[in-house]
Amino acid sequence: MTIVNKPDVCIPYLENGDRLTRFEFERRYMAMPNLKKAELIEGVVYVASPLRYRQHGKPHSRIIGWLAVYEAATPGVELADNATVRLDLDNEPQPDALLRIESACGGQSSISEDDYVEGAPELIVEVAASSASYDLHDKLKAYRRNGVLEYIVWQVGEQKVSWFWLQAGEYQQLVPDDAGIIYSQVFPGLNLDVTALLADNLAQVLTVVQQGVTTKAHQEFVAKLATRRS
Repeated sequence: MTIVNKPDVCIPYLENGDRLTRFEFERRYMAMPNLKKAELIEGVVYVASPLRYRQHGKPHSRIIGWLAVYEAATPGVELADNATVRLDLDNEPQPDALLRIESACGGQSSISEDDYVEGAPELIVEVAASSASYDLHDKLKAYRRNGVLEYIVWQVGEQKVSWFWLQAGEYQQLVPDDAGIIYSQVFPGLNLDVTALLADNLAQVLTVVQQGVTTKAHQEFVAKLATRRS
């Protein structure tokens, strides 16, 4: 009797709440080319709903613009928008934005042969509707445990920005100074005018980060990255 191995032609769809391994998550995700965003967080699948303009699209664009200014002035640092991150065996998020130090410059993440981020980027930003979002719960725990050094969550509905900095294995929240500015502890010169951001004053947000990349601390950081590359 001849046994015929039939090809796997019926791969289940990803559904919210599915509990999967990372490998099965990727298999199903790749079989759904029209799906724009799905994440595996602590072994649970989250499929994104259509994104609203004011709650996500517009805030997201502000974050990308802010980080792009910093990337342009900082050789050895890379920005990515909605890139899949293979964080660990139970977590494969697709953060709204990430900023990473290139592995050649001493960064803690790398790019796989099939073009995914592997390991923890130094900084991740998520745009969330409110504090009830999983961005501030299970996802925060996964990022902390895997060593994401800084994590920013913009809670749009509550008009709040939470910036976490990893210290001794725990996230400590950074607070704005009297001028309403938060300063990155990992990326010198990456300064965020939170007051201006929440007021949708993009010009001021970009002015503050442009000033940040002219500081001595930023210049020393760029020099350090160049030394590591060589």
